[in-house]
Amino acid sequence: MKEWIQYGLSKKGAFSDYPFGPQPLVLKVGSKMFALINEEERSGSISLKCDPEMAYLLRQQHPSVKPGYHLNKQHWNTVIVDGTVPEEELKWMMDHSYELVVKGLKKSEARELGLI
Repeated sequence: MKEWIQYGLSKKGAFSDYPFGPQPLVLKVGSKMFALINEEERSGSISLKCDPEMAYLLRQQHPSVKPGYHLNKQHWNTVIVDGTVPEEELKWMMDHSYELVVKGLKKSEARELGLI
């Protein structure tokens, strides 16, 4: 899971936080979450924000993609990182989540972070 944490942290303005206790690790940009990473499970999981229609399609395509665990199930997916989702597709999902969150930031916050 360390490689996914590093990938998320490589995004402009991204940082890690533990707002809910020792798990999950939360990746944020500004004041918003874009990934929740649970390292305690055997294979680990990553919850990512997603466009609702795309979220549904990804769940149909991959058995290891589930509605967001303890999150808005329409806008979040939880991906069990067990090797069944190709690495490039999981990178795309993290990129998509980050982009949705950045798009939802207040202009002043995005400007302060150098995102616009």
